Amino acid sequence: MASDDAAILRDQPATPFHDVGHYLAIPRVSGLALSPDGRRLVTTVATLNSTGTEYGTALWEIDPAGEKQARRITRSAKGEAGAVFAANGDVYFTSARPDPEKTDTDSDPVNALWLLPASGGEARVVLARAGGVEKVMAARNADAAFVAASVLAGSTDEDNDAERRKARKDNKVAAILHSEYPVRYWDADLGPAQPRLFAVEPGPDKEPSKPDTVDSAAPLKLRNLTPNAGSRLREAESVVSPDGTTIYTSFAKPLPKADLRSVLVAVDVATGTQKVLLDKEGMSYFPGPVSPDGRTLAVVSESDTTPQEAPQVKLHLLDVSGEADAEDLTPLAHDWDRWAHPEAWLPDGSALLVTADDDGASPVFSVTVAAGAARGSVARVTPDAAAYTDVVVSPDGRSAYALRSSYEFPSEPVRIDLAAGAVTRLPAPAGRPHFEGTLERVETTAADGSRIPAYLALPAGASAESPAPLLLWIHGGPLGSWNAWTWRWNPWLLTAKGYAVLLPDPALSTGYGQAYIQRGWGGWGKAPFTDLMAITDAVVQRPDIDETRTAAMGGSFGGYMANWVAGQTSRFKAIVTHASLWALDQFGPTTDASQYWLKEMTAEMALENSPHLHVEKIRTPMLVIHGDKDYRVPIGEGLRLWYELLSKSGLAADENGQTSHRFLFYPDENHWILQPQHARVWYGVVEHFLAKNLLDKDVPLPAELGL
Repeated sequence: MASDDAAILRDQPATPFHDVGHYLAIPRVSGLALSPDGRRLVTTVATLNSTGTEYGTALWEIDPAGEKQARRITRSAKGEAGAVFAANGDVYFTSARPDPEKTDTDSDPVNALWLLPASGGEARVVLARAGGVEKVMAARNADAAFVAASVLAGSTDEDNDAERRKARKDNKVAAILHSEYPVRYWDADLGPAQPRLFAVEPGPDKEPSKPDTVDSAAPLKLRNLTPNAGSRLREAESVVSPDGTTIYTSFAKPLPKADLRSVLVAVDVATGTQKVLLDKEGMSYFPGPVSPDGRTLAVVSESDTTPQEAPQVKLHLLDVSGEADAEDLTPLAHDWDRWAHPEAWLPDGSALLVTADDDGASPVFSVTVAAGAARGSVARVTPDAAAYTDVVVSPDGRSAYALRSSYEFPSEPVRIDLAAGAVTRLPAPAGRPHFEGTLERVETTAADGSRIPAYLALPAGASAESPAPLLLWIHGGPLGSWNAWTWRWNPWLLTAKGYAVLLPDPALSTGYGQAYIQRGWGGWGKAPFTDLMAITDAVVQRPDIDETRTAAMGGSFGGYMANWVAGQTSRFKAIVTHASLWALDQFGPTTDASQYWLKEMTAEMALENSPHLHVEKIRTPMLVIHGDKDYRVPIGEGLRLWYELLSKSGLAADENGQTSHRFLFYPDENHWILQPQHARVWYGVVEHFLAKNLLDKDVPLPAELGL
């Protein structure tokens, strides 16, 4: 072996998790579309660019039979995403890449609608507009395509919308005049554009002999199906009937006191007529897939929260061929009260495939729809402890395809034998990344007898002779579960540094039944906190865990809980709190969805559970992390937390202004740290902070910080 080759091998990390740069370069798979004939699967793959500063996406085709290797079918610097199959097998997707047939280029390109013909050949732009295209939908059994796209509220047509956008851009106007709530969402300022649903139709140059078909050679135009929707379609969930005649969508319904909920609406494609199908006080409705015969719509309902009652999420069927009411399909009689997400119907309409959080996994379940004694019964299809998404069904109903992940591997395409439940990995764009260490399922019992489950990721070599320091990771939500691979909080990056990572599901977690959620409702600082301490107590008794070196970490609600932990106990050597709630009386009116929060807790409950009232008791060094563009947990929470840590906590700054606390601030990040170079800094600072406080080691800070 040449000396240069040997040097390269020596420089390679043992696993991608031993070097953040290698970890960030792992390809990321998302989304799955199946052609109507069942012969083609298409997914989106994100890969790191050459400078390591952003991810680019491309469409890849996967062989449903598992015989051929995955192959890339699109390529551009701007990337492609959102693949949808038309009834004839063409692939629609969105991309901001330049149109090769045009010589003029836009310095600020937006997503256009592209089409990749089933017969082969190059992809081409079939529709471009000033406001871009956000989502594509297509009917399964008809030549009918639709897009979700935004228009400026005062626009009269597409040309007028383009003129208004140009005027704002040319005059550098960013101001937005609001007349309703909300005004921002997660990391986006809402307005002045508003979402609409459009039918994609043949343009003026279409051949007269083929007036009702869409092909890759004809210009297309849009017909606005919801011109008077206002802001009602923001964050809407929409589905298309198999014959393309109806779109079923959620509509936001404004209520007094800046509140809102979602009603279910049917939009007639031919006329644009809208019919409200479900509208009930205290309830929101969201459409699932339509049955193959077009007569039945799967519907998810979510009840409004109150300070005393957690939301209830239920599955229904709605007869859209007549006037019948929604039928509750939640099989309570079978002791199954999971929050089901409808994914796909079997081709014969006999059953509905759903996914649901369930005891540290999110399996595929089959809910019987066919009439008879078994109607409404639930059977688990996938046996493994993995999380499934993007489920699609083959035309013959024998197989389903999905993306599957767990804490042992990121999302990968799989084929599911629906009769046997066997799951087969399909050749993917990238293999599973190797990690060192083991994953265990652990649990303990709370004082009230409730089971508290968790995952424990152990580093290689952890033993009684060499016990590992422990990191307690608290999940966000709080309505969620540790059950799927995460790119943002990945335990194997820390196990590679020698830490054990504990991932518990305390009260409020999904996947353990409605009662498990309810036992933590309205009392964030009670059962969720005591559950976390109980599972930590149990795990530190293990001989392979070092009880004297522990830290707590969390983001969003997990960051709230990290703040609460800091004010309730000094058992941890360090605490990392990311995008965290600090003063609940301040958070409630300033978050992007105050209408939800203010129904969840009374003012008295918010104060009773607010970490900021316990700042004087904090004796643990804290690393505060916050992004300035975070609208869900506004930056004011992080700023106030930082100031009060320095001025009031038991580790306040000394006379020279020095403190053991640290504040990692991102001026251009939001609730998540999305830019790869910033993720690299995130993990570097976290590792430095943990090593200093748990291991008494000086791990260098990332050089990019300039310190």
